[in-house]
Amino acid sequence: MAAEIVNPRSASGTESEGTQEEPFDPAFALHRGGKMAIQATVPLRDKDDLSLAYTPGVAKVCSAIAEQPELVNDYTWKSQVVAVVTDGTAVLGLGDIGPEASLPVMEGKAILFKQFGGVDAVPIALATTDADEIVETVARLAPSFGGVNLEDISAPRCFEIERKLQERLDIPVFHDDQHGTAIVTLAALRNAAKLTGRTLGDLRAVISGAGAAGVAIAKFLLEAGIGDVAVADRKGIVSADREDLTDVKREIAELTNKAGLVGSLETALAGADVFIGVSGGTVPEAAVASMAPNAFVFAMANPNPEVHPDVAHKYAAVVATGRSDYPNQINNVLAFPGIFAGALQVRASRITEGMKIAAANAIADVVGDQLSADCVIPSPFDERVAPAVAAAVAAAARAEGVARR
Repeated sequence: MAAEIVNPRSASGTESEGTQEEPFDPAFALHRGGKMAIQATVPLRDKDDLSLAYTPGVAKVCSAIAEQPELVNDYTWKSQVVAVVTDGTAVLGLGDIGPEASLPVMEGKAILFKQFGGVDAVPIALATTDADEIVETVARLAPSFGGVNLEDISAPRCFEIERKLQERLDIPVFHDDQHGTAIVTLAALRNAAKLTGRTLGDLRAVISGAGAAGVAIAKFLLEAGIGDVAVADRKGIVSADREDLTDVKREIAELTNKAGLVGSLETALAGADVFIGVSGGTVPEAAVASMAPNAFVFAMANPNPEVHPDVAHKYAAVVATGRSDYPNQINNVLAFPGIFAGALQVRASRITEGMKIAAANAIADVVGDQLSADCVIPSPFDERVAPAVAAAVAAAARAEGVARR
């Protein structure tokens, strides 16, 4: 059955001609004509301006870049702009809706880059789901951009696409669904541990979901020094004894679950210190109740968390969600604008694990003296976040030898 076509009124509140009255929908009104535009940064008032911005003046700049290609970073927007690339296969909670339907989200991502990080970004929705075609297309577009943010590409292809692009390009390539989520999760977890007098090494975590975010979070928490982490998918704990694992899950099975747990998610949660939900499933209250004292519940599925906050608060010392109407929102906007701002500032060739950990630490440190059960992570609107992340990422890039200025 085809989806019902909504007939929104225009921003002025008038109805479309020839239709019956329908309720005003502000979402459609806001999106009419798109959410972003390109504007000039130089004047075009007269022939003198035109002769500098275009021919003949532009020819001098083109010739200089042809002789010294690195000058493209100084005399074009390349070093200040990011491509936001998707194939529309894993869009928010909507799934595989295609490239055209993904554009409102990609436009939204682009304006978040600008609003929170001062970074220009261009939405690019591709009419292919073939991994090699995506890699080839993005590689051919790369001369126009200083970085690539991969967005809403389904697993497991997203892992392959990111890896191949990182190998092929000398600019940062970052799949935000993986690493942005992992970075903000680590920041919140560091502060939650600090609040309860523990370290990451004291914690055993269970992750519900073995897609892009779940896999990235598991690897990143291990990199940061967590005590142990187990990952569960729809069939239960991802463990080496299972014969149905993909290559990605087989790698995760080898890296995680030092406790050797087998069975269901509920089995893994017994005595666990941390629950991290990136699955969209539902966790029974009894399983939450079986967790260790002073546990943390980060139920990040939207719009319905895996554990409702009212239930989580009965048993957990710290509760976080992906929603803006509850405290402790795990929101990627805390990470990606500052990460790219810092990477572009130093013209980094890639984004390293050290740069990501520096970003997580910077986000956590912003909380400072405000640390409490309802504040283990800053608000997305905290204006201190992006500059702090950018500075930390730039410093880490220099320290790790991937900065080019």
